[in-house]
Amino acid sequence: MALGLPSTLPGGQPSIGELLRAGTPTFSFEFFPPKTPDGERHLWQAIRELEPLRPSFVSITYGAGGSTRDTTVSVTERVATETTLLPMAHLTAVNHSVAELRNIVGRYAGAGIHNVLVVRGDPPGDPQGEWVPHPRGLTYAHELVSLVRDSGEFCVGVAAFPEKHPRSPDFESEVRHFVAKVRSGADFAITQFFFRWEDWCRLRDAVVAAGCDVPIIPGIMPVTNVSQIERMATLSGAVFPQDLAERLRAVADDPIAVRAIGVEFATRLSERLLAEGAPGIHFITLNRSTATREVWQNLSLGAQV
Repeated sequence: MALGLPSTLPGGQPSIGELLRAGTPTFSFEFFPPKTPDGERHLWQAIRELEPLRPSFVSITYGAGGSTRDTTVSVTERVATETTLLPMAHLTAVNHSVAELRNIVGRYAGAGIHNVLVVRGDPPGDPQGEWVPHPRGLTYAHELVSLVRDSGEFCVGVAAFPEKHPRSPDFESEVRHFVAKVRSGADFAITQFFFRWEDWCRLRDAVVAAGCDVPIIPGIMPVTNVSQIERMATLSGAVFPQDLAERLRAVADDPIAVRAIGVEFATRLSERLLAEGAPGIHFITLNRSTATREVWQNLSLGAQV
């Protein structure tokens, strides 16, 4: 169902979609844009520590409601020009007119960035609040996919939700929305973080049954902070397994023990997903490198680079 792309994009940049179809599992890292000088230091420390692992690609997210647009774009440009890493740009429709969106896409292309992940995005201020489109903007993610594909030679990724998006009334509706994004030109997908491998398999199988052959990369977040992951799970609608929660709460005051459990769980989850045919693993780093490096080492991903 996805539109075909050459193996390389303008400037010789690899297409993530084609990397995913090459047969060897990919692994990639996700960072978020810093809001303070100290945050920027942590971000670049993590990037430099993870760069030697030679990930397939890295991405920089948008803040809630598009609040970090300029920082996201500038950090992604810097990754493209100052590191050996392949950057994947993020783009959301929140608070952007169509003209603004085209301008951002053009800025990415000008920096040599042609792999883009597009998401509709959450409402600013309250992720669970009412979503109101920009009066001169877009309403649905599939429209944003079309806009990027119509703007030049891009490889476009989209979000996937193994447990369904919190706004979807049911799983069947979630699959229909996903298929619409693929039919609009999405070349691959990356999931929201989740904790049960069965949820990824269910989504993958439902998408295949709907006639879509598109790689869906699992998003994995090694737990390093109990209260933080519980808040994020609540906002995203992810089910936080009771047995994992109990193990983590029992050592909540011991950061080293928490990280050890988080790394162990993320390793086992990633191993099972790869065994089930996942095309790769996308690590959500929260701008820290230690836990991600430990999972990477446990998976022996270094043998693939």
